[in-house]
Order: sequence, then C-alpha cells, then structure tokens
Amino acid sequence: MWLIWIVGVSAYVLSITNRTSLSAVGVDAAHLFQADASTLSLFAVLQLAVYGLMQIPVGLLLDRYGSRPIMVAGMLLMAVGQLVMAFAPNVGVAIVARMILGAGDAAIFPGVLRLVAIWFPAQRGPLMAQLTGIVGQLGQLVAILPLPLLLHSTSWSVTFGSLAGLGVLFTVLVFALIRNRPPELAEDVSVNTDTGVIRVVTSRADLRVTLREALAHPGTRLGFWTHFTTPFAGTAFMMLWGIPFLTNGEGLSIGTASLVTTVYVLFGILFGPVLGTLSARHPTSRSLMLVLPTIALQVVVWLAVILWPGQAPLWLLILLAIALATGGPASMVAFDHARTHNPQHRLSTATGVVNGGGFLAALIAIFLIGLALDLQGAGTPATYTLDAFRWAFVTQVPLWALGTVFIIRERRLTRRVLGLERRPRND
Repeated sequence: MWLIWIVGVSAYVLSITNRTSLSAVGVDAAHLFQADASTLSLFAVLQLAVYGLMQIPVGLLLDRYGSRPIMVAGMLLMAVGQLVMAFAPNVGVAIVARMILGAGDAAIFPGVLRLVAIWFPAQRGPLMAQLTGIVGQLGQLVAILPLPLLLHSTSWSVTFGSLAGLGVLFTVLVFALIRNRPPELAEDVSVNTDTGVIRVVTSRADLRVTLREALAHPGTRLGFWTHFTTPFAGTAFMMLWGIPFLTNGEGLSIGTASLVTTVYVLFGILFGPVLGTLSARHPTSRSLMLVLPTIALQVVVWLAVILWPGQAPLWLLILLAIALATGGPASMVAFDHARTHNPQHRLSTATGVVNGGGFLAALIAIFLIGLALDLQGAGTPATYTLDAFRWAFVTQVPLWALGTVFIIRERRLTRRVLGLERRPRND
C-alpha cells in the first residue's frame, strides 16, 4: 500500500517539476525563442488548456481501466514533451512540446488520487489527499532551484533532456510497481450510496452515464468552483509570472526572488495537514471555514501589493507568497467534495471535472496577465515595468469574484441535497 503511494507521489513530484519547469527560466525562454509576453504566456496557457481538456477523458479512462496504464501513458507523454522541448528549433515547436507535456501531466494527479481512494481507508482520504498534494509541491522546489542552476551551467538541451530521461525512468517504475487495486479485489467495484447497487464500469454507455451523473450532483460542481477559485493565482505566479514580476518589476535579485517563491512552497507544505485535518473534521463547513477565507486572504494581500506606493517591501512580498500558498491546500478541499458526493465507480470522473476547474482559471489568468502587459507596451523582459505588472495582476479579480459567487450557490444546493438546508417555499 505505502510502496504504491510512494511511487505514485514520486511520479507526481516529477509531474509538478515538468509542469512548472518554465517558472524560473521564463526569461531565458523569452530570450531563446524571441517571445513577447503574449507568446510566452501561450506556453503555459496551451499547456494548461490541454491539461484541463484532458481531465474528463482521463477520469473516464481511470474509472474504466484503473490508474496503472493511464499513469504509464502520462509519464511517457511527458518524457516525449520534454525531449521535444530540449531540441525545439523555434517557438512553434516549443509550444507543441508544452501541449504534449500537458496531456501527459493530466493523467498523474487524478491517477494518484484514485490509488489513495482504493488503497487507503475512507477516513484517511482527506489527509492522504493533502499529503499527496504537499509532497507533490516539492517538484516546484526542483523547478525553482536546481533547474535554473543546471540550465545556466550546461545548456537548454541538456536541462530539458535530463527531465525527459527522468520521465522514461518513472514510466518504467510506474509500470513495474503500481497496481490498480488490492489483490483481494477482483474488480474496481463500488456501492452506489444513492441506490445501494454494486457497479463495475464495463462499457461506453456506463462512461456516459457516469459523466452525466457526476455533473448532475451539486457537490461535484461545488468542487469544480472551489478548485477554480482557490489555486489559480498561485499557479499563475509560480508557473510563469512570479519571477519576472519579482525581478523586473519589484527589483529583487534572482536569489531573493527564489527565496520568495521557496516560501510559497514551504508554507503550502505547512498549511496542507492543517487544512486536511479541518476538512475531515468539519465536512459540512469546508467552504465557510476554509475555502472562502483563503480566497479573501489572497485578494486582500494581492491588492495591498498592487496599491503599495513604489516597490513593495520584502516582508509584504513574503506575505503575498504565504497568502498565495493557502490556495493549493484549500483547493484540495475540492477533491474532498468529489470523494464525499460520488460513489467509487464515478470517482475519477468527478475528480477530473473538479481538477479541470483550477487549470481553466489558471490558463485564463496567465493569458490575461500576458495580454495586459502587451497592451501596455510591456511585452518583453526589456520593457517590463512595475506599473504594467500591477495593472496586469488586477485581471485576476474578476476570476475570484466569479468563483466566489458560484461557490456560494453550489454550496447552498449541495446542502439542500444533503437535507442540511430547507428549500425556500413560495408563498
């Protein structure tokens, strides 16, 4: 059980490293491929678009075939993507490489969550999901610290070729060591908590019904909007725009900027067990107690940084990193909703729906930030300015507002389904 989880979560660490591998070398990529801000944002936008679009198909395939074959395919695709990236002759090929990477990345986290759901007792679910997310964030540290050092001491091809080699290694490890289910289970059966019927997903018709049922439950939609709203600001910051903002905008050195992003990762790790424990203990108060406060914290601190006269002090930038770090652990509450409100035979499908939300919001945010920079004439590293970054980051506010409205709405509908809130009567 634990060996399977260790291998799965190690694959997830590499997946996060691959996903954020441009975070600390975005300026290098801009110079290498002669890319302006909008073009640079396309690296992340199209990668996340493919990731998000693959979530439901991946969830359906996981429910049909289990984690092992889908994760093997995902690791192999990521290896191919990084190999293409290593030798990309122009920006078009490089963007295709990131899209291949996004397709492979889409299979790993949902696959690991399915392993957690099947191999571990249900009461451990929230904590194990948080631990999976926590350990996975170590991949961001690899992308922030060793990866740029390797790039600046060797070459672009060696750096991304090394990531491709690690992808091949973990393809073999996942195939050799991961199993879909405990040996005492002949099939991935589950009991539908609504009807008591024992189900095995065996046909395409089952898959269509599974998707329809998952989308129909307000608990799944609550998970989607929770994941849409909580992590996107941190994803946009860490995946592409954080380092350019801190160095070219706020005037920090690369070392100090890396310190700020490291604080983000470390506090994300510290917050995870706390929010996981609270989510397990207070399943009917997750949105009010955990999700909405973290959204409010991110909005308030980001606005403080944006409105600060001149360059923000280091302590405020560190506080920003801490505020954004709450988004990752809070987003894991979304998967608690998926697990709580969906029986096992449609769990991965519901997880795919939920997981797509966060990356949909992130790709919108990343694109809008890049577009806003270009519209202000600050589209290249040589023309980045603090004021341009400030206006660019304001584009995140409508996403927070939209997500908050739908979280409140779907929470109310979910509580009605559970009998925790009465339907208003028409007098």
